[in-house]
Amino acid sequence: TRALVGLHGTDPATPYLTLWARLPGFTVADLDGALYRDRNLVKHMAMRRTLWVVHTADLSAVQAAASDRVAATERKRLIGDVEKSGIAADGEAWLELAAAAVRGHLSEGSFANTATLRASLPELAGDWDPAPGKTWGGSTPVAPRVLTVLSAQGHLLRGPNDGTWTTSRPRWAAAAHWLPEPASALAADDARAALLRAWLHTFGPATATDVKWWFGQTLTWARAGLRSIEAVEVALEGSADTGYVLPDDVDDAPPAGPWGALLPGLDPTVMGWQSRDWYLGPHAGELFDRSGNAGPTVWWDGRVVGAWGQDTDGRVQLEYV
Repeated sequence: TRALVGLHGTDPATPYLTLWARLPGFTVADLDGALYRDRNLVKHMAMRRTLWVVHTADLSAVQAAASDRVAATERKRLIGDVEKSGIAADGEAWLELAAAAVRGHLSEGSFANTATLRASLPELAGDWDPAPGKTWGGSTPVAPRVLTVLSAQGHLLRGPNDGTWTTSRPRWAAAAHWLPEPASALAADDARAALLRAWLHTFGPATATDVKWWFGQTLTWARAGLRSIEAVEVALEGSADTGYVLPDDVDDAPPAGPWGALLPGLDPTVMGWQSRDWYLGPHAGELFDRSGNAGPTVWWDGRVVGAWGQDTDGRVQLEYV
């Protein structure tokens, strides 16, 4: 997990398939044990408002470099929607009361799923319509958005999963009780440097635009971060863009032997860069949806050569582009 900075976790199955593709002998119990028994991995909302599996040792850096920005945006949106939907005239005050109720409920180390919290805490009552007048709109409970804000802020974590490895039914836990050791706060600049070094070690060479996109930050933030770690400019074959690598990563990489892989949708490698022509060619439209989410991909020697799926009998089927 740390070698990839983090594993995409929006689709519950992705972290398991990501590890199956890389670790001989991997089992579901291995990741479940790290997440729910040893608790050295956690699911956390971070870069680009995406759910990730990250190591607890990296949680402070992830929080300050990415999650705090997500939390501020989600909080502002929720306050506005609470007021627009008529749940409360003062959305900020309403959110503070709702958040305090949730944190109080979980303060003794207990676990609770969203349904339990809604039933137990009247402070979470209320509905909003995400798309008034649209077919995909309709009355929706506001409680899950309170939990989203609290988790992005680092107060709550996704604890035991009541579903299978292909479903997500978490029971929420207070971070202070769930983590083996409390995560100490990290200054924003230090967090950016630490996380950017880890990311560039794995995904470099990469452009400033890649950095901006992957972290869900601004181009100014990305450029300042690259300067702070003294990233080295390099030319990129077939591109006019400037690439960056770590100062100790300027030597030529040794040649790799032929290799192939079947990677799941949203795999960290597939989603590692915003500029993807160098490994996708002209096939991005066939392998990514309109929101920029990758489907399952077939790789050969560092390039995507197709997609894969399973038939009704569970057999893997390959489709080449």
